[in-house]
Amino acid sequence: MTRLSVNINKIALLRNARGGDLPNLLQAALDIEDFGADGITVHPRPDERHIRYSDCYQLRPLLRSEFNIEGYPDERWLGMVLDLKPEQATLVPDAPDTLTSDHGWDSYRHMDFLKEVIGRLKEKGIRVSLFVDPEPKCIEGAAEAGADRVELYTGPYAHGFAKHAGEAAAPYVQAAARARQLGLGINAGHDLNLRNLGYFHKQIPFLDEVSIGHALIADALYYGLENVVNMYKRQLQ
Repeated sequence: MTRLSVNINKIALLRNARGGDLPNLLQAALDIEDFGADGITVHPRPDERHIRYSDCYQLRPLLRSEFNIEGYPDERWLGMVLDLKPEQATLVPDAPDTLTSDHGWDSYRHMDFLKEVIGRLKEKGIRVSLFVDPEPKCIEGAAEAGADRVELYTGPYAHGFAKHAGEAAAPYVQAAARARQLGLGINAGHDLNLRNLGYFHKQIPFLDEVSIGHALIADALYYGLENVVNMYKRQLQ
């Protein structure tokens, strides 16, 4: 079964808007686990506008499910991940001022850098996923660099889904097939929601994991957090 990892960045953003500890990020993460999520994802950014580095340190000993830390692997981020040893680290090619992730790695262009970073993470027993566009060459480069998985950037799929779902999904089906041939695990994330997730999963039923935050937290405003976690889980069955 494809695992659901819930990105809690938006909960942290809401907390930070007023200061203090409301909503309580740690309790929310534990509740999301209890509601059925298979993992918790965070993506700390240099300005700490939502998840803070200190949050990651507080979360690590409390979580019972898989912990996935995303981010650009500068020395600060890498030092924290090597220290905390999450189950998974997802490398994302974000510039420091990026609002949200909007493209994957050019894995051949950054091959030397990626090999070094991936090697350091895997020495600590951390599974490494590389955020990539659905392009076979990028996936082949991820395998050559030593990644364990790729995370397919699904923004273009989500944007094209309403117009023509089959055409929007086609590059991802091909990319996933190539990743599978190369022995890579396959994750997916970005702009997946209750309208487009089920179709995507039917096209690639061997997905290992999806990471969803913004849409899931937005849906929780209407349906409630516990209900929404289970609604997303049902899309993956």
